[in-house]
Amino acid sequence: MHIFKIETTTLIKAPIEDVWEFFSSPKNLNELTPPDLSFEILTDLDQVKMYPGLIINYKIRPLLNIPLRWTTEITHCETPHFFVDEQRFGPYAFWHHQHRFEQTPEGIRMTDIVHYALPMGIIGRLMNSMYVQQRVQSIFDYRNQRISEIFGR
Repeated sequence: MHIFKIETTTLIKAPIEDVWEFFSSPKNLNELTPPDLSFEILTDLDQVKMYPGLIINYKIRPLLNIPLRWTTEITHCETPHFFVDEQRFGPYAFWHHQHRFEQTPEGIRMTDIVHYALPMGIIGRLMNSMYVQQRVQSIFDYRNQRISEIFGR
């Protein structure tokens, strides 16, 4: 299995308490996901904050409007510095996503580090280079744009 990595960094000019409040509420993931994915959270998360062991079920349509179910678990959480979500069931053979928040003199440096693998061996690697890597990167590009809109530039 080949593990791929995408890392993005965003500077957020807001107090860490506000940044953590937003990102530790899983329901806000809808705000950060491109509309063309038809992203839908299936788990009731109205009053939920991140905690280790939290299971979240989603439905997404990443390709040709075909619905896929995706289940992730929050495996680590240290308020207000980081949390990790890992896929339990879904489109990837492996998915590990670190969300890190670091106070700097310029603001909060948010770093996303995603390690992922695709099923189907060499076909999966080919699909990654042809489509998946660019698609995952475009999701983070959209997310960074939305963060700027939500928190200001």
